[in-house]
This record gives sequence, C-alpha cells and structure tokens, in this order.
Amino acid sequence: MATATQERQNVVKLADAGPSCKKLSIEIPAETVSEKLKESLDTLAVEAELPGFRKGRVPRWLIEKRFLPTLRKEAKSELVTSAVGRAIDDLKLKLVGNPGGGNLDKVEIEDGKPFAFEVEVEVLPEFDLPSLEGIAVKKPIIEITDEMVTEELKKFQINEGSLESRDSAEPGDYVTGHAVMTGTDGTEFYNLKGAVIQVPPPEKNGKGMILGIMVDNFSKQLGALKPGATATIKAKGPEQHEVEKIRNADLTITFTADRVDRIIPASMEHIINGFGVADEAALREFIKSRMGMRVQVQQQGAMHSQIAKHLIDNVKIDLPQRMTAQQAGRTLERRRLELMYRGVDSSKIEEHMAELRTASNQAAARDLALFFILHKAGEELKIRVDDAEINARIAQMAFQRNVRPEQLRQELIKTNQVGGVYQQIRDHKTLDAILAKATVTEMPAEEYNKSVKEAEAKV
Repeated sequence: MATATQERQNVVKLADAGPSCKKLSIEIPAETVSEKLKESLDTLAVEAELPGFRKGRVPRWLIEKRFLPTLRKEAKSELVTSAVGRAIDDLKLKLVGNPGGGNLDKVEIEDGKPFAFEVEVEVLPEFDLPSLEGIAVKKPIIEITDEMVTEELKKFQINEGSLESRDSAEPGDYVTGHAVMTGTDGTEFYNLKGAVIQVPPPEKNGKGMILGIMVDNFSKQLGALKPGATATIKAKGPEQHEVEKIRNADLTITFTADRVDRIIPASMEHIINGFGVADEAALREFIKSRMGMRVQVQQQGAMHSQIAKHLIDNVKIDLPQRMTAQQAGRTLERRRLELMYRGVDSSKIEEHMAELRTASNQAAARDLALFFILHKAGEELKIRVDDAEINARIAQMAFQRNVRPEQLRQELIKTNQVGGVYQQIRDHKTLDAILAKATVTEMPAEEYNKSVKEAEAKV
C-alpha cells in the first residue's frame, strides 16, 4: 500500500547546466518532510535502547535529543534519493553517471518546512549520426610466418617457465615485495603486500611499471635491488587514472623487496607434453592454427578501428565537461577486455593498462565519444546480445588465455566485468553491422601498416 509520502508530488524543474549536463531543482513538500522525520522517529522509538530504559521505552524527547541530527541526515539522504530517482524516471533522463554537484551540502531539512535542493546529472549527449552506408575500409591480409610461430613458442616457454631465486635484481628479473603509494599530504592510495615489479629489460630503455603506473626513469630510481632493500620511487599521477585524487598528483611509492626471481624458460619437451602432441612439428602446426583465430580477431579489430575513426571524425558531439573517475574506470575496463579478446598475453595487459592511464585528455575524450556513438548506433540498428553470445565470448577469451572458461567466468564475476563483456559484444556487433554495409578493400599487411602510418603522420 502506497503511503501519503509516496503519493504527494514534488515540484521539479529541469535546466541545462553545460554540455550533456542537466540541473534538477526539486522542492519536497513540507508535509512529506514532516512525515519522513516522524516515520524515522517512530521506527527508532521502537528499536532504541539506552542505559536505564528498556527497549522501546525510551522517552521521545530523549530520543530526539540524542539522535535527531543523525535522523535528519538519514532522512535527508532517503528523501533526496527517492526524489531524484522519481524525477529521472518522470523526465525519462538517460544518465551516464551518478548525480552530484548542486547545493546538497549546504541545505538541511527542517520539520514543517519544504525542502528545496539542486543536483546535476550527466546525460547521454544529443547528436546526429552520419550515414552508416558505404564507409571505405581496408582489410589487412596477415600471413602467419614460421618466425611468428617461433615467437609464439618462446612466449609459451616463458609462461610455463620456472622461477630461479637471485641474490640481486638485474634487467628482466622480477621482484616481489611490499609497495605503498602516498600523496604529498600523506594520503595512502595503495598498500599492497606481494606486489610484483619487473626490472626494465634493455628494450624498455629504463621505463617500467609499479602499482599500475608507468614511470619513465623507473630503472634508475630502483637502483640495485636486493631482498630486504627499499627503493623510493617518485612519480606523477596519470591524467586518466580511475582514482580521481591520483590524477596529476605528485606521488611517492616505497617498495621493499622480499625476493628476486628470474624466469627460466621451459624446455620444448615440457611444452610438447603440456599440449599433448607428438613432436615439435605437430606443436608448431597446432600453434599456427591457434594463431589463425587471433589473426581473424586482429583483422576485425583493424577494420573496427577504421569504422570507429570515421564515426568520431564525422560526429559533432558535446561531451560532459568533467571526465569523471567512473567514466575513466569504464574506459579502462573496456580496453582491458578488448586486449583479452585480442589474445594479448596476461603479463602484457597490465603494461598496456598503465600506458592507457597516461593517455591525454583528448584521447580519453575520443574514447568517451565513441562509447556514446556506438550506443546510439546500436539502438538504431536494433543490436541485441543474449546469454549464449556472452558464454561464447568468455569461452573464446579463455581459449586465448589458455584457461578454463569457468575459471575466467568466475574471475570476471569477481571483478564485476561481466557487464563489460556484454558491452564489448554489443559494440562489436554494432561495428560488424556497419562493416557489412562498408566498401572493403583487401591489401597485404605491410601495405596496410604503411597506409596507417602515413595517415597518422598527417594528423
């Protein structure tokens, strides 16, 4: 049965507050406020226990004296949540982030008085899609060479290799220890025991990663690490970090080494036995077949990237002014899943993620624009995703990572990434639907790569 509080209408006004941002001005009637406070007091009167009084027998004046500030705070929160939710539903607003801003911190509820407040909500931007017909796309034809198979074999040998303990760290070695990241005011962002870093190998030119952040002179700041030694790393927070307070902040990371290890590649015999094949020739043939699937994914990715660039370049869209931590987190999650789908080694994905966090605001804005464009294109093309497609995608990603599908599924559930898999499939199906209408030209991979570099040079 609906209460009078639920039935009474609020006064709601909607106004523009910037690109893809609306201001909600809401006034809750005095009667609703009073009823909410009375309801909270009545509930507490039944449950309250104080010294000298039995449960439910505490005088009302004493309850108000002891608990009224807390009750008002909780009642305010519940009233705001209900009012904003109802306004969003009534106005059919399509939000892309949580409500925020406004004057909520400056206003309080009072018994017998209406409660007026303002909040800002970021909404899906309004824009026109370009024609999705006949977009010019180049398809790279990738040949799997013996050299590519050999490189893939080496990766398997590294992944299946054993650890050899070392007395001191050298380039390429892995160090396990205790890492703590703090800001200039002492705020602790991360405190992780069992953190693993790699001393940059020669090809990295001293650049390395720690706690998800790329550091240009990492090797120099680490110095000669030995078990028990501590290194202090100074770094600048990347612009697109999921934690808003880390962005562009001056950071100090202390790393105390517990152990140093070097990976000793597994023998060819070990790899052959692991895959259950007869000999190296059979193993190479199996790997070549496996890489064929990855090549198809790479071809698809290359063509999708061209479609995405065309859409971004031909859509005029006003994005929300502030790139929120929630938006940055969604972008990074999409990129992580895309790398998994493309078969990138697990050991390399975190390096890619650290690089992505250092991306410019312009690059982040393009990612966000593409998210909105594909959302609208997907609706126009009536793209749908079912459970069978999600299961098939997880199985495909698990095959690329050489793990069981159920193991990957549990990992995705634990990290709240199943929704990201749904979004990835929806985006891919949207891009595939546009690609089906495109004008596709095949060309050798070398020629394709050359054309991409020439196009980038013109930007």
